[in-house]
Amino acid sequence: MSLRLEGRVAIVTGAARGLGLAIAERLVAEGARVLAADILDDEGKRAAESLGAGARYAHLDVRRAPEWRVAVELCSSELGAPNVLVNNAGVLCQGPIEEITEEQFRLSFEVHMQGPLLGIQAVIPAMTAAGGGSIINVSSAQGLQGMRNLTPYVATKFGLTGLTRNAAIELGPRGIRVNALHPGPIDTPMRPREKSAKSAPSPFFSVLPLRRASRPEEIAATVAFLASDDSSYATGASFVIDGGQLAGPMNA
Repeated sequence: MSLRLEGRVAIVTGAARGLGLAIAERLVAEGARVLAADILDDEGKRAAESLGAGARYAHLDVRRAPEWRVAVELCSSELGAPNVLVNNAGVLCQGPIEEITEEQFRLSFEVHMQGPLLGIQAVIPAMTAAGGGSIINVSSAQGLQGMRNLTPYVATKFGLTGLTRNAAIELGPRGIRVNALHPGPIDTPMRPREKSAKSAPSPFFSVLPLRRASRPEEIAATVAFLASDDSSYATGASFVIDGGQLAGPMNA
Protein backbone atom coordinates (compact mmCIF):
# COMPACT_ATOMS: atom_id res chain seq x y z
CA MET A 1 0.00 0.00 0.00
CA SER A 2 1.27 3.49 -0.83
CA LEU A 3 2.26 6.03 1.80
CA ARG A 4 0.41 8.91 0.15
CA LEU A 5 -0.68 10.19 3.59
CA GLU A 6 2.81 10.31 5.07
CA GLY A 7 3.14 13.53 7.06
CA ARG A 8 -0.62 13.89 7.53
CA VAL A 9 -2.18 14.06 10.98
CA ALA A 10 -5.83 13.08 11.27
CA ILE A 11 -8.54 13.23 13.90
CA VAL A 12 -11.18 10.53 13.43
CA THR A 13 -14.32 10.61 15.58
CA GLY A 14 -16.29 7.52 16.45
CA ALA A 15 -13.06 5.57 15.98
CA ALA A 16 -13.42 2.93 18.69
CA ARG A 17 -15.08 0.41 16.40
CA GLY A 18 -16.93 -0.15 13.15
CA LEU A 19 -16.44 2.30 10.31
CA GLY A 20 -14.42 4.76 12.40
CA LEU A 21 -11.87 2.11 13.34
CA ALA A 22 -11.64 0.95 9.71
CA ILE A 23 -11.00 4.55 8.65
CA ALA A 24 -8.29 4.99 11.28
CA GLU A 25 -6.66 1.73 10.20
CA ARG A 26 -6.62 2.76 6.55
CA LEU A 27 -5.19 6.21 7.28
CA VAL A 28 -2.42 4.72 9.42
CA ALA A 29 -1.69 2.11 6.75
CA GLU A 30 -1.17 4.93 4.25
CA GLY A 31 1.26 6.77 6.51
CA ALA A 32 -0.87 9.15 8.59
CA ARG A 33 -0.70 9.69 12.32
CA VAL A 34 -4.16 9.39 13.85
CA LEU A 35 -5.95 10.63 16.95
CA ALA A 36 -8.74 8.09 17.46
CA ALA A 37 -11.54 9.85 19.33
CA ASP A 38 -14.66 8.37 20.91
CA ILE A 39 -16.74 8.20 24.09
CA LEU A 40 -16.17 4.43 24.38
CA ASP A 41 -12.98 4.72 26.37
CA ASP A 42 -12.06 1.06 26.84
CA GLU A 43 -12.69 0.14 23.21
CA GLY A 44 -11.09 3.36 22.03
CA LYS A 45 -7.89 2.77 23.99
CA ARG A 46 -7.63 -0.77 22.64
CA ALA A 47 -8.25 0.52 19.12
CA ALA A 48 -5.50 3.14 19.41
CA GLU A 49 -3.07 0.55 20.77
CA SER A 50 -3.85 -1.74 17.83
CA LEU A 51 -3.03 1.10 15.43
CA GLY A 52 0.55 1.32 16.65
CA ALA A 53 2.94 4.07 17.67
CA GLY A 54 1.46 6.60 15.25
CA ALA A 55 -1.89 6.71 17.03
CA ARG A 56 -3.33 8.07 20.26
CA TYR A 57 -6.74 7.87 21.89
CA ALA A 58 -8.79 10.84 23.11
CA HIS A 59 -12.10 10.82 24.93
CA LEU A 60 -14.32 13.14 22.88
CA ASP A 61 -18.03 13.83 23.12
CA VAL A 62 -18.40 15.65 19.81
CA ARG A 63 -21.29 17.70 21.21
CA ARG A 64 -18.97 19.55 23.63
CA ALA A 65 -16.78 22.40 22.40
CA PRO A 66 -14.36 22.22 25.38
CA GLU A 67 -13.69 18.55 24.64
CA TRP A 68 -12.91 19.42 21.02
CA ARG A 69 -10.36 21.97 22.19
CA VAL A 70 -8.70 19.41 24.47
CA ALA A 71 -8.64 16.81 21.67
CA VAL A 72 -7.01 19.21 19.20
CA GLU A 73 -4.44 20.26 21.81
CA LEU A 74 -3.64 16.62 22.57
CA CYS A 75 -3.32 15.83 18.87
CA SER A 76 -1.01 18.80 18.30
CA SER A 77 1.24 17.97 21.23
CA GLU A 78 1.43 14.20 20.72
CA LEU A 79 1.16 13.74 16.94
CA GLY A 80 1.33 17.15 15.29
CA ALA A 81 -1.18 19.76 14.21
CA PRO A 82 -4.17 18.12 12.51
CA ASN A 83 -4.56 18.63 8.77
CA VAL A 84 -7.24 15.95 8.28
CA LEU A 85 -10.54 15.73 10.15
CA VAL A 86 -13.00 12.87 9.69
CA ASN A 87 -16.36 13.62 11.32
CA ASN A 88 -17.60 10.05 11.57
CA ALA A 89 -19.37 9.80 14.95
CA GLY A 90 -23.02 8.91 14.56
CA VAL A 91 -26.17 7.71 16.29
CA LEU A 92 -29.24 5.93 14.97
CA CYS A 93 -32.73 6.71 16.29
CA GLN A 94 -35.48 4.64 14.70
CA GLY A 95 -39.26 4.68 14.80
CA PRO A 96 -42.40 6.02 13.11
CA ILE A 97 -42.39 9.79 12.74
CA GLU A 98 -45.28 10.25 15.18
CA GLU A 99 -43.30 8.45 17.89
CA ILE A 100 -40.02 10.35 17.59
CA THR A 101 -39.22 12.18 20.82
CA GLU A 102 -37.62 15.57 21.28
CA GLU A 103 -34.69 13.85 22.97
CA GLN A 104 -34.10 11.55 20.00
CA PHE A 105 -34.18 14.41 17.52
CA ARG A 106 -31.97 16.60 19.70
CA LEU A 107 -29.39 13.82 20.07
CA SER A 108 -29.30 13.27 16.30
CA PHE A 109 -28.89 16.99 15.69
CA GLU A 110 -26.14 17.38 18.27
CA VAL A 111 -24.10 14.42 17.03
CA HIS A 112 -24.60 14.75 13.26
CA MET A 113 -24.62 18.54 12.86
CA GLN A 114 -23.46 20.36 15.99
CA GLY A 115 -20.55 17.95 16.48
CA PRO A 116 -19.12 18.35 12.97
CA LEU A 117 -19.55 22.13 13.18
CA LEU A 118 -17.63 22.24 16.46
CA GLY A 119 -14.95 19.99 14.99
CA ILE A 120 -14.56 22.17 11.93
CA GLN A 121 -14.27 25.26 14.11
CA ALA A 122 -11.70 23.54 16.33
CA VAL A 123 -9.33 22.60 13.48
CA ILE A 124 -9.62 25.79 11.39
CA PRO A 125 -6.70 27.59 13.10
CA ALA A 126 -4.26 24.68 12.64
CA MET A 127 -5.32 23.99 9.07
CA THR A 128 -5.19 27.67 8.15
CA ALA A 129 -1.70 28.00 9.63
CA ALA A 130 -0.58 24.94 7.65
CA GLY A 131 -1.93 26.35 4.40
CA GLY A 132 -4.81 23.92 4.10
CA GLY A 133 -6.28 20.59 5.01
CA SER A 134 -9.06 18.13 4.29
CA ILE A 135 -12.31 17.69 6.22
CA ILE A 136 -14.46 14.65 5.49
CA ASN A 137 -17.99 14.58 6.89
CA VAL A 138 -19.47 11.09 6.95
CA SER A 139 -23.09 11.63 5.96
CA SER A 140 -25.12 8.79 4.45
CA ALA A 141 -27.10 7.78 1.41
CA GLN A 142 -29.92 8.91 3.69
CA GLY A 143 -28.36 12.38 3.57
CA LEU A 144 -29.62 12.48 -0.02
CA GLN A 145 -32.70 10.24 0.13
CA GLY A 146 -35.36 9.60 2.74
CA MET A 147 -36.06 6.27 4.42
CA ARG A 148 -39.05 5.11 6.41
CA ASN A 149 -38.75 5.18 10.22
CA LEU A 150 -35.44 7.09 10.24
CA THR A 151 -36.65 10.70 10.50
CA PRO A 152 -34.02 12.05 12.96
CA TYR A 153 -31.19 10.31 11.11
CA VAL A 154 -32.35 11.37 7.65
CA ALA A 155 -33.08 14.98 8.60
CA THR A 156 -29.74 15.55 10.33
CA LYS A 157 -27.70 13.73 7.68
CA PHE A 158 -29.33 16.02 5.09
CA GLY A 159 -28.30 18.91 7.33
CA LEU A 160 -24.72 17.64 7.44
CA THR A 161 -24.68 17.69 3.64
CA GLY A 162 -25.66 21.36 3.73
CA LEU A 163 -23.08 22.13 6.38
CA THR A 164 -20.44 20.48 4.21
CA ARG A 165 -21.24 22.61 1.19
CA ASN A 166 -21.35 25.86 3.10
CA ALA A 167 -18.09 25.11 4.92
CA ALA A 168 -16.47 24.35 1.56
CA ILE A 169 -17.50 27.76 0.26
CA GLU A 170 -16.15 29.62 3.28
CA LEU A 171 -12.96 27.63 3.84
CA GLY A 172 -11.86 27.04 0.26
CA PRO A 173 -9.89 30.32 0.08
CA ARG A 174 -7.82 29.08 3.05
CA GLY A 175 -6.93 25.86 1.24
CA ILE A 176 -9.26 23.76 3.37
CA ARG A 177 -11.32 21.26 1.42
CA VAL A 178 -14.61 19.95 2.85
CA ASN A 179 -16.42 16.98 1.35
CA ALA A 180 -19.28 14.69 2.33
CA LEU A 181 -19.23 10.92 2.12
CA HIS A 182 -22.55 9.13 1.54
CA PRO A 183 -22.27 5.42 2.30
CA GLY A 184 -25.13 3.03 1.83
CA PRO A 185 -25.62 0.13 4.25
CA ILE A 186 -22.40 -0.89 6.01
CA ASP A 187 -21.85 -4.12 7.87
CA THR A 188 -21.20 -2.50 11.27
CA PRO A 189 -22.95 -2.55 14.68
CA MET A 190 -24.84 0.69 13.87
CA ARG A 191 -26.59 -0.62 10.75
CA PRO A 192 -30.42 -0.43 10.94
CA ARG A 193 -32.16 -3.58 12.12
CA GLU A 194 -31.76 -5.78 9.06
CA LYS A 195 -30.29 -9.25 8.94
CA SER A 196 -26.63 -9.29 8.02
CA ALA A 197 -25.97 -9.69 4.31
CA LYS A 198 -23.45 -12.33 5.30
CA SER A 199 -25.95 -14.48 7.17
CA ALA A 200 -29.11 -14.30 5.08
CA PRO A 201 -30.59 -12.29 2.22
CA SER A 202 -33.03 -9.55 3.17
CA PRO A 203 -35.62 -7.70 1.09
CA PHE A 204 -33.54 -4.52 1.38
CA PHE A 205 -30.34 -6.00 0.02
CA SER A 206 -32.14 -7.95 -2.69
CA VAL A 207 -33.06 -4.72 -4.50
CA LEU A 208 -29.56 -3.20 -4.37
CA PRO A 209 -27.63 -3.62 -7.62
CA LEU A 210 -24.70 -5.10 -5.66
CA ARG A 211 -27.09 -7.06 -3.40
CA ARG A 212 -25.06 -6.66 -0.20
CA ALA A 213 -23.97 -4.26 2.50
CA SER A 214 -20.54 -2.68 2.11
CA ARG A 215 -17.54 -3.66 4.16
CA PRO A 216 -16.13 -0.87 6.36
CA GLU A 217 -12.78 -1.04 4.59
CA GLU A 218 -14.47 -0.24 1.26
CA ILE A 219 -15.74 3.05 2.67
CA ALA A 220 -12.42 3.75 4.42
CA ALA A 221 -10.62 3.58 1.08
CA THR A 222 -12.59 6.56 -0.19
CA VAL A 223 -11.90 8.49 3.03
CA ALA A 224 -8.18 7.97 2.41
CA PHE A 225 -8.62 9.28 -1.13
CA LEU A 226 -10.37 12.41 0.16
CA ALA A 227 -7.66 12.92 2.79
CA SER A 228 -4.93 12.76 0.14
CA ASP A 229 -3.74 15.05 -2.62
CA ASP A 230 -5.34 12.66 -5.12
CA SER A 231 -8.58 14.58 -4.43
CA SER A 232 -6.93 18.01 -4.43
CA TYR A 233 -9.58 19.66 -6.62
CA ALA A 234 -12.58 18.16 -4.82
CA THR A 235 -14.47 20.29 -2.33
CA GLY A 236 -18.12 20.81 -1.49
CA ALA A 237 -18.84 17.49 -3.16
CA SER A 238 -20.95 14.49 -2.22
CA PHE A 239 -19.20 11.15 -2.74
CA VAL A 240 -21.80 8.39 -2.92
CA ILE A 241 -20.73 4.81 -2.12
CA ASP A 242 -23.99 2.95 -1.75
CA GLY A 243 -23.95 -0.20 -3.85
CA GLY A 244 -26.31 1.49 -6.28
CA GLN A 245 -28.98 2.34 -3.70
CA LEU A 246 -29.61 5.86 -5.00
CA ALA A 247 -29.58 4.72 -8.62
CA GLY A 248 -32.89 3.03 -7.93
CA PRO A 249 -34.15 -0.42 -6.94
CA MET A 250 -33.67 -3.44 -9.12
CA ASN A 251 -36.56 -5.72 -9.86
CA ALA A 252 -36.71 -8.40 -7.20
